[in-house]
Amino acid sequence: MAKQHPGPHAQAPDQQHGQRWWKVMCLTGLDYFSTLGYQPGIAALAAGLLSPVATVVLVLVTLFGALPVYRRVARESPHGEGSIAMLERLLSFWKGKLFVLALLGFAATDFLITITLSSADATAHLVENPHLRSALGGHQVLITLLLIAGLGAVFLKGFGEAIGVAIVLVAVYLALNVVVVAVGLWHVATAPSLITDWTHALSLEHGNPVAMIGVALVVFPKLALGLSGFETGVAVMPHIAGDPDDTEQRPTGRIRGARKLLTTAAVIMSCFLITTSFITTLLIPADDFQPGGPANGRALAYLAHHYLGGAFGSVYDLSTIAILWFAGASAMAGLLNLMPRYLPRYGMAPHWARAVRPMVLVLTAIAFLVTWLFDADVDKQGGAYATGVLVLITSAAIAVTIAARAARQRNWTIGFAVIAAVFLYTTAVNIAERPDGVKIGACFIAGIVLVSLASRLARAFELRVTDVRLDEVAERFVRDTAHRTIRLIANEPAGRDLAEYRDKVHQIRADNDIPAEDDLVFVEVTVLDPSDFEAELHVRGEVLHDRYRVLTLEHSSIPNALAAILLHVRDTTGQLPHIYFEWTEGSPFAQFLRFFLFGQGEVAPVTREVLREAEPDRARRPRVHVG
Repeated sequence: MAKQHPGPHAQAPDQQHGQRWWKVMCLTGLDYFSTLGYQPGIAALAAGLLSPVATVVLVLVTLFGALPVYRRVARESPHGEGSIAMLERLLSFWKGKLFVLALLGFAATDFLITITLSSADATAHLVENPHLRSALGGHQVLITLLLIAGLGAVFLKGFGEAIGVAIVLVAVYLALNVVVVAVGLWHVATAPSLITDWTHALSLEHGNPVAMIGVALVVFPKLALGLSGFETGVAVMPHIAGDPDDTEQRPTGRIRGARKLLTTAAVIMSCFLITTSFITTLLIPADDFQPGGPANGRALAYLAHHYLGGAFGSVYDLSTIAILWFAGASAMAGLLNLMPRYLPRYGMAPHWARAVRPMVLVLTAIAFLVTWLFDADVDKQGGAYATGVLVLITSAAIAVTIAARAARQRNWTIGFAVIAAVFLYTTAVNIAERPDGVKIGACFIAGIVLVSLASRLARAFELRVTDVRLDEVAERFVRDTAHRTIRLIANEPAGRDLAEYRDKVHQIRADNDIPAEDDLVFVEVTVLDPSDFEAELHVRGEVLHDRYRVLTLEHSSIPNALAAILLHVRDTTGQLPHIYFEWTEGSPFAQFLRFFLFGQGEVAPVTREVLREAEPDRARRPRVHVG
């Protein structure tokens, strides 16, 4: 398996012992709990009077759909890669790589819209504050751009103190929301006419409870923002402290902590979703939710100001702005961590992508563009955010369905398949009604694929071997040739019969004037998954037909494998090895495409080019002969 590439914000050595699961939950909560800043208002716009009923449907899908799926993801992928890694293991060759790139496109949509949507909602809380409205009104886009620009100062410093900051922000924010919800419920309880008027209006609008549930199911996809945070929950698993006897292969304690984290966060959020949608629907006039209205994008802040006064409301605004802004910084760092886990292993990351600052500039510029296109409007970005969230959850549901089927768990397979079908429906409806999300996702996918292929093309001649491993027989072959000229024959095996090797030796000696007394060792490469960019090189030695020594190599690319074994032999023996090829028939361009896509093609010149890049000193470069 190819080595992993941690992101630029991978945890430092002193963090490897991890934190208690409830502390890490606060890190997840930056993304998950902060959606309370805008979710009730979006739900009211989407479902109207039916918002509490539709929210109950959302909670049921959360607790009995998304939560079981991600508890399984935590078990299957406990190292922070999430459901994308599960699907990557199930697929191979180029179709697997392209599928992962597509999922990365939607993940980029999710994270980037988290940044822009959170910043836009933080701006809404600033602009609509009674003390600041006159000074800041009409400058929403500029303020949002300034907030996005300020994110760089957070994640460039790293996230070593992120959990401590997250605990404070989440604790304060949830405590303030408990106060707002309690006051809201008290006002509803002391004015029974509110519930009577609401139920009467529901009956007039929708007829009977069956019709209400049916409509709630139809509008449910519009509330999918309330499902965010699960992918983040499994992404932060490496921060969770495990048991003393945990190993990388079996991190039982970490998995148990992650499942507690996911369950607790889902239960807390479900309680808030139901209560906040109930009080905002009953206590806020419908017109105030509309674009430009005082409750648009800030329904709970509206109640805080209205019922608890300007001082408490301003504190609530400040807390909401802080958690939304920090959620955006967390999302940007998450994106920087996600891409290096995959793209470098695929050979699809430009060299500058390994540096933080250039990536910061690129991501900030994209966030600026999205903010400008959506006019820093929370409602307009809701569809795009929901699309990114739903695609990732759907892919996770499909992944755990396949995993359960592979484990022959019939009941779990059926259950996860039903959940996957629900999310497929939800995703399809959301895309049909609000195509902005899939358009942005498609742009990210196209950009990632084009940049990735261009990068892989530019890096085609890099030495792509992470390690060379020889078995005992192969090591003996190398030792035996160390005291004389080392001559290797590159052979593409056919039948591997006696005639094949005898004729090959005769031809190579004739073409290159090699004395009969000089030893020759065959080298044959078996291509595994040619879409892999980096991989270990496994070398086995064998004697065929009692006379021909053969080194059998396994790798994703024939030229890279040959170059790597040549350099390994040179470094092991201190001698420059010689390798002999035949010219390949056919168009050079077609042969290059075969090499680029399938790891084969015109092997001789490509092997020489890989050696040239790996060893600039001609005097130390293994010799390549073509006849």
